[in-house]
Amino acid sequence: MSMTAPAARPVNPRFSSGPCAKIPQFSLDMLEGAPLGRSHRAAVGKAKLAEAIELTRAVLDVPADYRIGIVPASDTGAVEMALWSLLGPRKVEMLAWESFGEGWVTDVVKQLKLDAVVRKADYGKIVDFAQVDFDNDVVFTWNGTTSGVRVPNGDAIPADRAGLTICDATSAAFAMELPFDKLDVVTFSWQKVLGGEGAHGILILSPRAVARLESHTPAWPLPKIFRMTKGGKLIEGIFKGETINTPSMLCVEDYLVALKWAQALGGRKALIARAEANARAVRDFIATRDWIADLAEDPATASTTSVCLKFTDARIKDGAAFAKAVAKRLEKEGVALDAGAYRDAPPGLRIWCGSTVETGDVAALMPWIEYAFEAEIEAQAVEA
Repeated sequence: MSMTAPAARPVNPRFSSGPCAKIPQFSLDMLEGAPLGRSHRAAVGKAKLAEAIELTRAVLDVPADYRIGIVPASDTGAVEMALWSLLGPRKVEMLAWESFGEGWVTDVVKQLKLDAVVRKADYGKIVDFAQVDFDNDVVFTWNGTTSGVRVPNGDAIPADRAGLTICDATSAAFAMELPFDKLDVVTFSWQKVLGGEGAHGILILSPRAVARLESHTPAWPLPKIFRMTKGGKLIEGIFKGETINTPSMLCVEDYLVALKWAQALGGRKALIARAEANARAVRDFIATRDWIADLAEDPATASTTSVCLKFTDARIKDGAAFAKAVAKRLEKEGVALDAGAYRDAPPGLRIWCGSTVETGDVAALMPWIEYAFEAEIEAQAVEA
């Protein structure tokens, strides 16, 4: 190779977009307080679950009258609970600009069989929110985990909307500002920005969402795992730590450790600042290179967590094969694990820049991306 390998290396090469990097200096010793082998319904289990809910409220600044529940099946489970339990009384608008948003469209149109207005945008763009009728129920992702684009703010959502806003915020919560006054349902998984373990979701409901739950009976059967009301009233225990099914208390302890780390940093604003600094390190690098670019077309909607990049060099013959080869080389060098683009997304790289990632590691990775790019260009030339 004509190019010398960079001297510096990321200390932590984990740039996966989920499950994401653990908090800095994480060790299994931090989980010693987990009540293993105990019932989650015992006093100690309930106390841990309730603490996780209240710390979530504190770190995210969730309004006091919003309910927060720990639910099964990660963010997917939380979104499905909302869709199956809340939709039906009003027209629905589905907004999609990446694979997970497309998945919610499929569920609503093909499974629930609702006659929804579907608004889509290509990867790298978001839909025009000015066209959305918020007198309808509106379902959307805040940050496109697989496309690297996000909603810049909640300005387009009217405060006096008649419909509910159902927001999948799984790769946004803790790293981006979420205007809770504009959002009636917010879902996420703690395996994303806080680097927690998988399988658990968080479901946040506004008073308007609770009112819908208590006044609306879906036209379709609801599995037990989705049921949030009994006798027309909200099952309040779900939002106090009395989970629908058995949670992993080891995972809950891990979440508590991450939440306390976040509090010690300075809470939500400090977490947002870390993600923004990480994303800036990537974008400062690509701004001075003509062979790589941001998949996000508008800087105002560019993600600060799942930063998606595309190769633009005219010498590249097979974009998908080239991008996979670069990602494979980065992994082989031990400098970036799981950094390839999502399988349904355009070919390229996806660098997780969430709040648990250190900016120094992102900065150290950038020369390695250039090294891998040049190596693959050279290999391609040799093969020709």
